Amino acid sequence: MNLDNTSENSSLSREIRRFLPGLAALCLLTLSPGPSFAAQQGLYPHLHVDQLSTLSRDNIVILDTRPLWKYLLSHIPGAQHIGKWQKFTNRVNGAPGILRKDKIFLAGKLQPLGIDYSKLVVLYGDPEDKWRSDGRFFWMFKYLAFPKVAILEGGFNLWKKIGLPIERGTGKDAPPSNLSPQQIHFDKSVSADQTWIRNRLGLKSLAIIDTRTKAEFAGKTPYGSKRGGHIPGAIHIYWTEFFTSVGMLKSREKLAAILRASGVTKDQDIVVYCTGGVRSAMSFFALRYMGYKVRNYDGSWWEWSLSPPMPGES
Repeated sequence: MNLDNTSENSSLSREIRRFLPGLAALCLLTLSPGPSFAAQQGLYPHLHVDQLSTLSRDNIVILDTRPLWKYLLSHIPGAQHIGKWQKFTNRVNGAPGILRKDKIFLAGKLQPLGIDYSKLVVLYGDPEDKWRSDGRFFWMFKYLAFPKVAILEGGFNLWKKIGLPIERGTGKDAPPSNLSPQQIHFDKSVSADQTWIRNRLGLKSLAIIDTRTKAEFAGKTPYGSKRGGHIPGAIHIYWTEFFTSVGMLKSREKLAAILRASGVTKDQDIVVYCTGGVRSAMSFFALRYMGYKVRNYDGSWWEWSLSPPMPGES
């Protein structure tokens, strides 16, 4: 149903009021002697549209993770299109979706976008998309040990809805950074692979969360996995449960309730997976926001299902 002008203005007012606490928190961080806002990104990895609109762009790189055609139609001014998440992956032993570890390749992809370790990297996508590749890129940058990475809460949809400026077409290229292959390093504490998981199966200190649909968890293979099922002992939490119907991150209280109901505790090591480490990366983002120790398994069920020695349940 289309809103008339009165109801639309009311809706926008509610949206803006929703973000006033976030803006107030930003002001407090700016005025207080504690860690800067940028430093806080490691703990609070989401950024509201009203916050981004007030920040200086001098040390920020904004990356649009949507399909190129959507970027060309309209995007946040100054945003760079990063391309498909698959462009940063390899097929390893038949399994697609494995993040490339070639530092020369990675520097070559990131340098033209103006990215280096001193800048805040802000990612946005379509908050109502069922894949949310902005989450995959968030995890990738955390694996590459970037200290300041955030997902834009509400994405481009909310940016446009509130009436903030937009840009059309290819946009202006960013000044390339001086990022070198030698500067790139990896934070392996945010990643899990097949061996790491297999060696810890059955431990109470480990929680494995399958973020696919219930049908996939039960054995369906809609995306070409070698066999159906799930990793033994995995808990099922579909990744969208961490977000509202319009793709906004739920409150801390609601997120905590979801995890508590599933028996996941903060003292556990948590692994999230899906089919190829994309949907699970959005769960990684939510759990990271909550302060949990979480790793994303980029090989996920595509890789696990290809290995006959790896056990499975359905």
